[in-house]
Amino acid sequence: AEWECRLPAPPARGGGRTVFLSCASFAGYLRSGAVNGVVIDHEDPAWPPGPRPDLRRMLIPLGPVAVFGSTSYPFAFSVAGSDTASALAAGCPVVVKASHSYPDLADRTAEIVEEVLPKGVFALVHGRRRARQLVLDPRIKAVAFIGSSRVGRELHHLAATRPEPIPFYGGFGSVNPVFVTSQAAAKRGREIARGFAKALSQQSGQLCTKPGLLVVPEDFADEVAAEVRALRAEPLFNKLVAKRYETGVEALTAFLDVMVEGGSGAGGHAPTLLRTTAADVLAGHDEALSECFGPVSVVATYRDSNELLELAAALPGQLTATVQGEDDDVLPELISELTGRAGRIVWNQWPNDIATTPAMHHGGPWPATTSPFHTSVGVRAVERFQRPVVFQGFPSRFLPEVLEDNR
Repeated sequence: AEWECRLPAPPARGGGRTVFLSCASFAGYLRSGAVNGVVIDHEDPAWPPGPRPDLRRMLIPLGPVAVFGSTSYPFAFSVAGSDTASALAAGCPVVVKASHSYPDLADRTAEIVEEVLPKGVFALVHGRRRARQLVLDPRIKAVAFIGSSRVGRELHHLAATRPEPIPFYGGFGSVNPVFVTSQAAAKRGREIARGFAKALSQQSGQLCTKPGLLVVPEDFADEVAAEVRALRAEPLFNKLVAKRYETGVEALTAFLDVMVEGGSGAGGHAPTLLRTTAADVLAGHDEALSECFGPVSVVATYRDSNELLELAAALPGQLTATVQGEDDDVLPELISELTGRAGRIVWNQWPNDIATTPAMHHGGPWPATTSPFHTSVGVRAVERFQRPVVFQGFPSRFLPEVLEDNR
């Protein structure tokens, strides 16, 4: 991991620990039986408007799943990451298409996975040509993908236009806006500025939940810049991620003012902070609403609560939206607006860490993901790779064991 990911050993071990904690949570979900999604409605002759038959519903595996290892996430969404673990927990065989950025890490991880799984349940393939082949293979029944919208949209189209269309669960990006109200800035300004800087720099900005847009009152931007300026350079995962980051920052600086010029050197990339105004974004200069993966964020200043709300209403779909607020009058309307645009709303915290719990939802409206109904993190991620089947009126001896009355 250290060789291919440019990460020192402790963070690499931490990434591996996250993967196996995720796997452990799915194992617990399997043992609990909840993964079967059983619902039983017994026969009821008095059911209005007429007799109800015996109905027993359960979830069954879709079939083999193609998982695309992410260039940006060598552990969490890679060979043994959340997509693979959830598909296996659903009872589906998995074929992982390894990221070309981590071939050796992918092979080593696959060896570990294959040691504990029955033969034929898991496979790893390399090569860009395999991407199209996997999606079009009639044996594949679903696809999980985290990556660029350009590649993802092409694969999504292939999945939808096959002779037998299949689900495509893609994640394409999110700026995860943070809205700071005027009262919050006045009461907790330094705390918020420090919290934002820490969130921006966590794992060198290489998180899909990184706050990439900070919406603040006009007089608060300089305080944020001072905290970001004090951050040190950190390495990015690999040369491809670094190049994409540098290209993305270059494109943004053509339209936005530079508050903190991060730059790069032997130690990696220091965070970059750019600036715009809510008025400019609303006038059509919406470059700040596009994700740039890595340690960069945009501060957008607003003049009043009307601009704050208008900017919230202009957002495309997001994985997260955060509110740093107090008792501001604007909050009910702001929260309502953000609820329609994000899969997770965060109050006076930061969105980076994703708890792998049943209540977690890691997804959001387009273009954040292709399916806002499903999460890619937490035990409910299993549901992407299952479909419901109802057994009506069957004698107990013909029912699957999980649907029997004595279970």
